[in-house]
Amino acid sequence: MKGLQKMGGIAALYEGAAYIVGMVFFLSVVDVSSVADPVQKIALMADNLVSLYIMHLLIYVVWAFFMVVLSLALYQRLKDDSPAMAQTATAFGLIWACVIIASGMIYNIGMINVVEIYAKDPIQAATVWLAIDSVFKGLGGSNEVLGGIWILLISWAALRVGDLPKVLNVLGLAIGAAGILSAIPALAEILIYIYALGQIIWFIWLGILLLKKD
Repeated sequence: MKGLQKMGGIAALYEGAAYIVGMVFFLSVVDVSSVADPVQKIALMADNLVSLYIMHLLIYVVWAFFMVVLSLALYQRLKDDSPAMAQTATAFGLIWACVIIASGMIYNIGMINVVEIYAKDPIQAATVWLAIDSVFKGLGGSNEVLGGIWILLISWAALRVGDLPKVLNVLGLAIGAAGILSAIPALAEILIYIYALGQIIWFIWLGILLLKKD
């Protein structure tokens, strides 16, 4: 049990660190989201293809791998005292991981394809990218319902059994609620921002606790 808990702690720290690295990269290095024109956006992708590919690999595909590890570690902690809630939460955690892997791979492969098309026909490339980007956002970018459900259920179960600090669990409930409510278009932008910042704190705090736990 201790081995999986330690792995879960490392996984949680990676999750939090990946959020920070991703935010810094997309806000200060390659700010793709700030470019409204799809042709100009693809031109920016073409100029930064390698770094964007690696970044999406790290913050989506690798992130999802660690999400599986963390989900299983938390299930192991909670299954004896709250089996139904732990099972339900873990199911959502694993589904979330699969969705994140898919969205990251769709983005990377789609980006490579549209950059190749861009060299021959920029307008066609822009049209293709709009379709790919819609799928990508639908899976992992426009709302955080799956992640919100997972964090809310995990925090609820931990709060009921008294396994983790109460403040951490209450924070998790608030973050989870923000993620779920981000499905409401009018609230999405602010709630995703709150959700992402809250997750950084939650993941890092959780990771430290799991690594310290006897």
